[in-house]
Amino acid sequence: MVAIGSLNHVTLSVAQLERSFQFYARVLGFRPLARWKTGAYLLAGESTWLCLTLDARTSAKPAAEYSHLAFSVPTESFSEAVAAIRASGAQAWQENSSEGDSHYFLDPDGHKLELHVGDWRSRLAACQQQPYENMEFF
Repeated sequence: MVAIGSLNHVTLSVAQLERSFQFYARVLGFRPLARWKTGAYLLAGESTWLCLTLDARTSAKPAAEYSHLAFSVPTESFSEAVAAIRASGAQAWQENSSEGDSHYFLDPDGHKLELHVGDWRSRLAACQQQPYENMEFF
């Protein structure tokens, strides 16, 4: 068996590099690391590395399925972060129905994102109180 450590990086295709760069840097507070003609590297926290890559095939239409990226935010910053996202004009794509505060929104290219207060420990603790159908714990 291969031992996977953690998520290395996420690459998102974008239609307009500058627009997406500004959204992730100014609205979400990612730290710019590098930018070039067709891409950029940004950092969220100390280890979440994001690559934006210019791709003409990018559509602003969000995928119909539930797949999304969730980013951690401290409880004390949640309301301010949500206000900044709403002020940017980013659309919400779902209301929160799970443990912990969450805000679900679309980036300028239709990628589904979430800000979440909590982690896997708090989620499992909530699930132990109210398990999903046929849920098994390991």
